Amino acid sequence: METKDLEVRTHIIKRNGREVDFQKEKIINAIRKANAEIAGIHQMNDFQIQAVADKIARQVAESSHAVNVEDIQDMVETGIMEMRCYEVAQKYVRYRYKRELSRKTNTTDNGILALIDQLNEEVKQENSNKNPVINSTQRDYMAGEVSKDLTQRVLLPEEITKAHEEGIIHFHDSDYFAQREHNCDLINLEDMLWNGTVISETMIERPHSFFTACNVTTQIVAQVASNQYGGQSFSLSHLAPFVDISRKKIRAQVIAEREECGEAIDDKIVDKLTENRLETEIRNGIQTIQYQLITLMTCNGQAPFVTMFMYLDEVPEGQTREDLAKIIKEVLLQRMQGVKNEKGVWVTPAFPKLIYVLDEDNIHEDAPYFYLTELAAKCTAKRMVPDYISAKVMKELKGGDLYTCMGCRSFLTPDRFTAAGIGNIEKRKNYKEGERRYYGRFNQGVVTINLVDVACSSYGDMDKFWAILEDRLELCHRALRCRHERLLGTVSDVAPILWQHGALARLEKGETIDRLLYNGYSTISLGYAGLSEMCYRMLGVSHTDPMGKEFALKVMQKLNDKCGEWKAAENIDYSVYGTPMESTTYKFAKALQKRFGIIPHVTDKNYITNSYHVHVTEEIDAFDKLKFESEFQKLSPGGAISYIEVPNMQHNIPAVISVMKFIYDNIMYAELNTKSDFCEVCGYDGEIKIVEDKSGKLVWECPNCGNRDQDKMSVARRTCGYIGTQFWNQGRTQEIKDRVLHL
Repeated sequence: METKDLEVRTHIIKRNGREVDFQKEKIINAIRKANAEIAGIHQMNDFQIQAVADKIARQVAESSHAVNVEDIQDMVETGIMEMRCYEVAQKYVRYRYKRELSRKTNTTDNGILALIDQLNEEVKQENSNKNPVINSTQRDYMAGEVSKDLTQRVLLPEEITKAHEEGIIHFHDSDYFAQREHNCDLINLEDMLWNGTVISETMIERPHSFFTACNVTTQIVAQVASNQYGGQSFSLSHLAPFVDISRKKIRAQVIAEREECGEAIDDKIVDKLTENRLETEIRNGIQTIQYQLITLMTCNGQAPFVTMFMYLDEVPEGQTREDLAKIIKEVLLQRMQGVKNEKGVWVTPAFPKLIYVLDEDNIHEDAPYFYLTELAAKCTAKRMVPDYISAKVMKELKGGDLYTCMGCRSFLTPDRFTAAGIGNIEKRKNYKEGERRYYGRFNQGVVTINLVDVACSSYGDMDKFWAILEDRLELCHRALRCRHERLLGTVSDVAPILWQHGALARLEKGETIDRLLYNGYSTISLGYAGLSEMCYRMLGVSHTDPMGKEFALKVMQKLNDKCGEWKAAENIDYSVYGTPMESTTYKFAKALQKRFGIIPHVTDKNYITNSYHVHVTEEIDAFDKLKFESEFQKLSPGGAISYIEVPNMQHNIPAVISVMKFIYDNIMYAELNTKSDFCEVCGYDGEIKIVEDKSGKLVWECPNCGNRDQDKMSVARRTCGYIGTQFWNQGRTQEIKDRVLHL
């Protein structure tokens, strides 16, 4: 292939994140500038300069990803040295160093300007549920760029920043680090609804109807989302008592109306009318939650990352449980219908995420609530939610506890402060002595170790691997301590809805949150990624191979042992977390390719595997995959989710139910990934495909009409626990393209 063609086909990523065409002339010009500054006897001739430029053009074209400009400069230095033109190389290095010094004064400025002009590819597709075009998102990203700069230059030790930049670890959400914000939480909706709260300095008293409770819930969710950077979960069980409040209110109204009309007060008629009106109120209340949570825009330019938890046994048997079942039914029906987009087409919404608990009262055909499970199966087949938690398995793994996770998969550690006799440190109003509690707790943040880099850095030497892993884990520990210590001293006034008005606590003004950072009230997460590639690099096999599995489980146990060691020494609940990488998967892959080149099964993709997952390209049966991954969920207590890729299952609901039953018996938390797409050009509602364009870039294309305009199609894919609807970077797009079906 001629280098002239390569210039058209290849791209590079500039320092501000902008992806542009590769131009060989810029290399030639840079070498000539350095060349002109030395004596003629040491200068390169035109043929040598052209040869260096041609070689680099080939390297860029053959790369599996868009190459960073720093990589190209490294190639230039190497190319000049290979020509034995050392004086020219020396001048080029000095020139590069001077340019770097001048650039440091305006790197953040350039990044922000590129973002405003929608040229910063890295930031534009960092989050698959944030539209990077709208002002509120850009405002959040601009603030994030400043926070990242401050974090890297001032707030973090140089070793942490350097390791993060090199892809050795990932210090998550550095764009929010400066503000002392935490990650995600389980909001204590029960306390806020039943005992009142304050929103925007306005007292919100206990709602007098189910519909009002739903309305207040959406306001709470929006306020919470604007005061932290992660997801949040709430339980529908906290809304269930308000159904009976509405029932009694409606019944009184029906009786009053009949008395006013002179009609007989027949209890059966009154009950019938009451339940009919109550069903309408439940429908309207759930619709309020669904539509408001989708249409709300928080201060960070996105809909709240919110999860609704559906667990019947969270309320006592009798009327309240029956009312909760009514709520769950309505949620599933409305989600199955979907929402209309701007074109009036029913599409799959990203939020709220739904989690449905499988238990003895709903998993068998003769169980009283099996009808809800059938409805959940139909909803999953069409809209990819709900996801499923097995009550049976979770209670085994969590010491009898059963509670929701965050939508991304982050689980809190089991409650241990109640058993230790630690009282109402958060000053909640619904505190009950000796009762285990989960809602009101939160996660302090995440730092992820790149296990693939540990394996590559050891070059297959097992002794070196364990030594490097030990060092990297201590590096992660120091980074996690930075997260923890950044939150220390935070006063409740910074986020009243969280710390003063019940979402997480009811502390006094001016009181710090410090006590909530210890004794298991909150967790802090050691993330990990690339277990599959790690095994390939060390042993030449996947972790699904018996030899690979044994090694992978030992590594997972090591992570848990270190968390246990830190926890015992510091009284901070460190926990192993299966990182749901989104943009980071691409970043890690690029860093690995830069340092170690292309290694089959290890660095030959533009992504690395999330957590312990079986590689997306590996052929494996759905049930075998779930059974295999269940062993790794046990060793990922801070967060874990498994999935299977399935075709359109809307006409095979019995198969979906079979998978759900298998989940109940075998694995704690799992989901089914199907496709839910729509082409606005031709009306096609099947799977929108990923294809390669002339430049080698992966793009989405309607297989029916060939439409490639992302603004004229609706695509929903699950990428990190949540459903994404705003498209993804090239690394994640390749990962989605490579996924094989498991069923």
